[in-house]
Amino acid sequence: MQIAWAGLGLAWDALRWRRRAPERLPECVRVTLTRLGPTFIKLGQGLSLRWDLLPAAYREALSHLHSDVPPFPSSQAAAAIDAAFGQPLSSLFSEFDPNPLAAASVAQIHRARLHDGREVVVKITRPGIQAQVHADLRLLRRTARIAQVVWPPLRRQRPVELVDELSQFMHAEIDMRHEAQNMRRMAPVLDPLPDVTLPHVIEPFAAREVLVQEMSHGQRLEAYYRTPQAPALAIALLDAYLHQLFIAGVFHADPHPGNLFVLDDGRLCFHDFGSIGVLDPGARLALGSLVEAVVANDGADVLDAAIALGFFGPHIERRDHEREIHLILSELVGRPLAQWSVAEAIWRVARIGHGASFRLPAHLLVLMRTLFLVENTLRALDPQFDMLGTLARRAPEIATAIDDASHTGQRPLAAQFARTARQLPQLAADLLRQAQLNGGRPAFTIHHRGLVSTQEAIGRTGNRLALALVTLGLYVSGSLLTLHGDGPRMFGHLPVLSVIAFVAAAVLSLRLIIGISRSGHL
Repeated sequence: MQIAWAGLGLAWDALRWRRRAPERLPECVRVTLTRLGPTFIKLGQGLSLRWDLLPAAYREALSHLHSDVPPFPSSQAAAAIDAAFGQPLSSLFSEFDPNPLAAASVAQIHRARLHDGREVVVKITRPGIQAQVHADLRLLRRTARIAQVVWPPLRRQRPVELVDELSQFMHAEIDMRHEAQNMRRMAPVLDPLPDVTLPHVIEPFAAREVLVQEMSHGQRLEAYYRTPQAPALAIALLDAYLHQLFIAGVFHADPHPGNLFVLDDGRLCFHDFGSIGVLDPGARLALGSLVEAVVANDGADVLDAAIALGFFGPHIERRDHEREIHLILSELVGRPLAQWSVAEAIWRVARIGHGASFRLPAHLLVLMRTLFLVENTLRALDPQFDMLGTLARRAPEIATAIDDASHTGQRPLAAQFARTARQLPQLAADLLRQAQLNGGRPAFTIHHRGLVSTQEAIGRTGNRLALALVTLGLYVSGSLLTLHGDGPRMFGHLPVLSVIAFVAAAVLSLRLIIGISRSGHL
């Protein structure tokens, strides 16, 4: 009822402001999602990153959901800390600021000081968020199941699986123990880097609802937009992600400006580790090859890397895909360097041939989301940042990190042969493993092309024949019941069961006629 009422209010706002003041509609959407609670705030945060779905005004309004969320009372925060650690505030901290330092959709943070003098930040989840998120997600899942029954084309988008992914993400993010584990995992990745850092967990204060971490003194990254320090900070952020993506294989997956601070000594500090991404060595190699090929404007290598990364299956029409990739790269190359987007190029390549049913696996969606966030942050920090040139200069370092060998002195063709040669032992091992599983005989898969439409036509024909037989049986049954049926009757002489049979037959006949007419032929 709350969701329906909020939806009606949003529809009324759309009717009221669509003509008179359309610029107010994005703010109405943001306010509506805020009132609906954490699950819908998270939904709005995700939509704020979907440049392919929403206009810029809506993305700008929804981006405020990352940090501009009303706080909850400090008395509830104190009660949560007491319940989490079994001790009152006075025994845990010598000082505790009741005024929240910041509030987000899942939690809010307070300044505090330990008895040993260390300044810390206490992160507390919103009261009742566990039950609220569980109820919201259960309702969303039921709604998705009903929606795909009412509108069958929606099945291609797999809405139930999308809700399940959101559920997994939300349950992990509202558990502070999960974030503490992510911080421990990211510490050895970011600590060795000279220009970036992260706050560490104050052990053992990591409970389900409360997390205590080091205090980081600094300003939010927005304060440094278009300042003399911006170019150096942009380089530091890009280098940090090149290290995370290609060397460590684990990365901070939510680098929006609200989670990035600049410390007093000039270092970048990452915050909010509720979400991290992981890339295995094969994915790192494929991603590095993909970025290298995009920068080099090499459509064939882009396709090979996209297949290795999992955007496409191995059995595709290479000529058609290479032609589409060439068009994408040609369009992007024509832009000014400051507007060149590697993330956009990869996203558009991934969408080739998928259309409305396009959907990436969850780990690749996390990767694409992170790439877009990093680019948007870099562009906001320094609008003239030359990402293409910077990546081109970093290409030898990336190749050294992910290939364990430098290709700086090799010609591109030689580098391709070298990479292929390193993959041959793994291919041979896979063939031998298949042979062992098949009694010593190697197994090969044969894929036919051009038979998909024939298979679909045969399937539709079988379905129509079965439907026609059922319809015929209902007509015959209805006729027999009319002549010899007993029981209750309608209109004085027509058996009720006969009417039911005729109505069901008529509905199925209509369905059959509509299906044939939509196909355009009998």
